[in-house]
Amino acid sequence: MPQDTLPVRVPLVTEPWGILKSLNAARQNVLSIIPDIATRQPMVSGKTGKRWHMVMDPDAIRRILLERLDDYPKSDVTKNLLRPAIGESLFIAEGAHWRWQRRAAAPVFSHRNVMNLAPIMTRAAEAACDRVAGAGPRAVNMADEMVRATFDVISDVTFSGDGGFDRDAVHRAIDAYIAEAGKVSLFDVLGFPDWVPRPGRIMSGAALREMKSVADRAIDNRRDARRDGVPDLLDLLLDGEDPETKRRMDTGELRDNLLTFIVAGHETTALTLAWSLYLCAFDQGVQDRARTEARAVLGDRAATGEDVANLPFVRQIVDEALRLYPPAGIISRSAQKPDTLCGREVRPGDIVMIPIYALHRNRVLWEDADAFRPDRFADRKAIPRYAYLPFGDGPRICIGASFALQEAVIVLATLLARYRFAPVPGKAPKPVMILTLRPEGGVWLTAEPVAGDGPVSRRSA
Repeated sequence: MPQDTLPVRVPLVTEPWGILKSLNAARQNVLSIIPDIATRQPMVSGKTGKRWHMVMDPDAIRRILLERLDDYPKSDVTKNLLRPAIGESLFIAEGAHWRWQRRAAAPVFSHRNVMNLAPIMTRAAEAACDRVAGAGPRAVNMADEMVRATFDVISDVTFSGDGGFDRDAVHRAIDAYIAEAGKVSLFDVLGFPDWVPRPGRIMSGAALREMKSVADRAIDNRRDARRDGVPDLLDLLLDGEDPETKRRMDTGELRDNLLTFIVAGHETTALTLAWSLYLCAFDQGVQDRARTEARAVLGDRAATGEDVANLPFVRQIVDEALRLYPPAGIISRSAQKPDTLCGREVRPGDIVMIPIYALHRNRVLWEDADAFRPDRFADRKAIPRYAYLPFGDGPRICIGASFALQEAVIVLATLLARYRFAPVPGKAPKPVMILTLRPEGGVWLTAEPVAGDGPVSRRSA
């Protein structure tokens, strides 16, 4: 397929690299170290400081994420990157410590609770439309707009607008941490112990302390003054307990999990929406089809939680955006016991990576793997389960997946029903992953108000 008919993608490695070149590339874009052959093979192995394996075979991935979960804990590189920000929260904890937290937090993301929080998503979608309208005829960086929209959602969902929660401080701290501490350290690659300071993480220390103190104050304030009405995320976590042990989270555990949900709950959904809008602008036929569906369901109103089930094609666009640009483009595990994957020996201490970006573009698993084709997801049963992992899988599948998908469909459908988006020439985003797969340079689009088949005034939009 010709280059200009495909959406933007990451250039993958076509020749062997040494450790220093690999490290430098990884600090700029983690995905740039993936060998191109990973899009055509079930497994690739090598040695760069440590022995490593990249696995793209669904049966082998099932073994790693489900059948031998405890033998493949998250790698030290992953833990060292994230522990300073989110402690031993659900995302990092292993074994019994992870299991009790998962049991305590699971009810928070029940279908009922996620639906109860949908009005917050609808308000954020309305506000995003108002900001786009206010921009007039100028091009808009929809990546920034989606970050603002999803941060508004997670802030209201988490803290219900409490005055004790300084949104700007937390947002600044998250960005500072990702910019500095999120970059892979040579010390991590070479296996240096945790107590050896990582320079980037030292530089981001002040931002982290501010972020944690803001969360601690909000938790303490809520304990002292519980609210009436629909419970928010903090209420639900404060009330949550492990059904087996009756254990509840202390302030530190609540804080670490809240910060996990704030970072994951807005960053990944914002990226999904930004890439979805880029792809809709890239393919106007897909965008028109989605708009027809959205307007048939919504008319001129914003989408609600009840509308999501009636917007299947909008959901397919979200699914395809998550395939082409998975927010977590690569996950890493550390083998604890000898094993065999795809006929190859895996030794204790080996790094076992699942390069989700390459898995989702593997030619063996996907037809026209680099093409934007939302109809792939018209029949989800036809998708091999462990070939598509935007939220991971197995017992450690993302606990907030249903929340994120509901929010993405509500916001995307509302925007597409009201605006026709078009790309700005020369402003194509560049897919770059540090901690998450971001559109470097932004997603710059023009937005023309529409109603039915023709333009309308910005006021009615």
